[in-house]
Amino acid sequence: MKHMSIRGWISVATVVLLVVVLFFSRHEILKAWDLLGNVNIWILLLLFPLQLLAYYAAAQTLFVYLRSKNKIPSLSRGNLMRMALEMNFVNHALPSGGVSGISYMTWRFGKYGVNPGRATAAQAVRYAAGFAASIVVIAVSVLAVTIDGNINRWIILVSAGLVMAMILGIIGIPYLVSNKHRVDTFSAWLARVVNRIINTITRGKKPAILDETELRRFFEEMHKDYMELHHDWRVLIKPFLWALVFTATEASLFYATFLALGEVLNPAPIVIAYVLASIAGFIVVTPGGTGAYEAIMVTFLAIAGLNSGVAIAGILLTRVIILLTTIGLGYIFYQHAIIKYGKGTSPVKR
Repeated sequence: MKHMSIRGWISVATVVLLVVVLFFSRHEILKAWDLLGNVNIWILLLLFPLQLLAYYAAAQTLFVYLRSKNKIPSLSRGNLMRMALEMNFVNHALPSGGVSGISYMTWRFGKYGVNPGRATAAQAVRYAAGFAASIVVIAVSVLAVTIDGNINRWIILVSAGLVMAMILGIIGIPYLVSNKHRVDTFSAWLARVVNRIINTITRGKKPAILDETELRRFFEEMHKDYMELHHDWRVLIKPFLWALVFTATEASLFYATFLALGEVLNPAPIVIAYVLASIAGFIVVTPGGTGAYEAIMVTFLAIAGLNSGVAIAGILLTRVIILLTTIGLGYIFYQHAIIKYGKGTSPVKR
């Protein structure tokens, strides 16, 4: 019998959490249904231009770096949003912590003459910029919830803890990947510790899940990307600014939905819940992080003081619109790209 992976167990745990939230909020769900009948359609329609802006910003975090290196031709705004939608579709349809999207975009960049190494560097810039942007918006949000005396103090503690963890990450990761000896040592240590833990948990039935050679190769690629960025850190400025636009715009989708439901909220808890849910969505194996994403956002906002029924209505309505747009338009553009450039050459296995 095949044993479930760690990510599989995390996915199961988040689904269980979602079921628990729905069970204890079963009376509020009826209220949520009633709220949907009173939604302001004109405000809700704002989600569509906001989504387009978010996809455009997501694409720019990649392309401004490549353009700074003169490695890609100028593309129209329409093409930028289209490729961002394709990447989002692949990441939603094939959840893998963003790996499937990276593989796909490396293939797409290749059609514009960008070599795999430079494409990988662009992806590294995108993630670094996104991580830094998340820290900024979380820090501002923590300040906002601290000032707001109506916010649960546990939310403040969780938010402050998240900021500290991300700051440690932004300090620790560069320290680690800046030195090849540290990279090799850490890779060997991580593979040994994780495999030992898994071996203990499974009682020897699954002795290893991490290959030390593959892990070292992964961190060595990060080392190369870091050294290139370290010598020219200014190339991160524009991607960082676009990542700020992307993060703020994505979070504003949820805020706009709550406004459409007649709820005027402090946007700070929504931003924090969005960042937490986005992290969870990267880890779990369900398409688009479905289950984990909703459970975390609903739970966090309920603890922050928002009525559970309102939280469920707002989060689910926003997610349905986002997923329909991503899966619908993204699938169409993805299929067009496959047909245009050749199905057999796509790196994405369906």
